[in-house]
Amino acid sequence: MATATALPASREHGHHDRPSMVSVGTIVWLSSELMFFAALFAAYFTIRSVTTAAAAPGTENLWQVSTQLLDVPFASVNTFVLVASSFTCQAGVFAAEHGKVGRVGSLANPRNWGMREWFILTYLMGAVFVAGQVTEYTGLVHEGLTISSTAYGSVFYLATGFHALHVTGGLLAFLFVLARTYMARKFTHEQAVSAIVVSYYWHFVDVVWIALFATIYLLK
Repeated sequence: MATATALPASREHGHHDRPSMVSVGTIVWLSSELMFFAALFAAYFTIRSVTTAAAAPGTENLWQVSTQLLDVPFASVNTFVLVASSFTCQAGVFAAEHGKVGRVGSLANPRNWGMREWFILTYLMGAVFVAGQVTEYTGLVHEGLTISSTAYGSVFYLATGFHALHVTGGLLAFLFVLARTYMARKFTHEQAVSAIVVSYYWHFVDVVWIALFATIYLLK
């Protein structure tokens, strides 16, 4: 006689039969956030075009002078950390979908990890990225590039600063999800959905940063 197998936490009580309204609402909200960052990109390219056109022939324009202050290798490493955190975040989601909230075995073996371990690692990597941004800002301010010094400084700090705020919001969301798993007696479908929704947001800020990095640091 066949025995019934336990369903993953994310598929209990028939919740997999219809899309989660929380997930749908998050996707709609992220669409509005995408429009916000699209406006920042538009402002960046518009100011860059106007500034370049106003420069005297044969002289370096504001964009050429300002972008020389950017530490591209440092920003590349910081970008790698954030992009890698997207993979660790997704590993946590896979664990959550299978109801694996915590590790079952040695911490030294990532195969034993549950959602908590993967999300904690993702949180630490995100914190490293934000710390890297602060370090870069400190160096640029020391070089005289501030948000009010030039048009380039304004658009640079607005674009990267708003993104850093979004990353910080994601870090707070990870803490919320982790706290729920420690406070609850049982890992539930709602907690799994929360983990999935946070992953949507985290992947979003990662993709936005890739676009920002390419625009600001590579297309100088």
